[in-house]
Amino acid sequence: MKTLKTTILVLFLCIGQITLAQETKSFNEIVSQNPTAEEDLKVVSNYLDAIISNKMDVVASLLSDDYISSGPSNGETSTKAEEITNWKEAHKVRTNQKNEYVVNSWRVLDGEYKGDWVSIWGTYTFTENGKDIVLPYQYTAMVDGGKIQKAVIYYDNLAVATAMGYTLTPPEKKE
Repeated sequence: MKTLKTTILVLFLCIGQITLAQETKSFNEIVSQNPTAEEDLKVVSNYLDAIISNKMDVVASLLSDDYISSGPSNGETSTKAEEITNWKEAHKVRTNQKNEYVVNSWRVLDGEYKGDWVSIWGTYTFTENGKDIVLPYQYTAMVDGGKIQKAVIYYDNLAVATAMGYTLTPPEKKE
């Protein structure tokens, strides 16, 4: 009886592995070259350059009306209007802004992330309150119809805060 249970368990595990292997698609079944890569790269590059140059009219023209950005923190989002307002406020206190980056593009063929994507790997530098800040970041945007539809940005908030002189204090230990 023990052998029968073991055989059934092994058979079940093997069938499960075969089923999982059949459901997994290869990279080329999910992602391909973006046929509009040059145009999409230009949209995102123009957007980033307009942000640094404080050309918010250009920024507005490159974001879709229902644009939503996520990040850098989990659950943190901003709309088109919020994004523009945030950058206008940043320009009031920042100087010496520079942005160096490299770009890449691809097309997701199916699923939740279906669409044409542009990825930016860059370093944004600026001076604020007399402190020079170096901010490495990763920005990924979905472009459709010549406009950025949605985006995700990742950077280290704590590194920026500490570079600006803030400190992190652990909670007091309870005894």
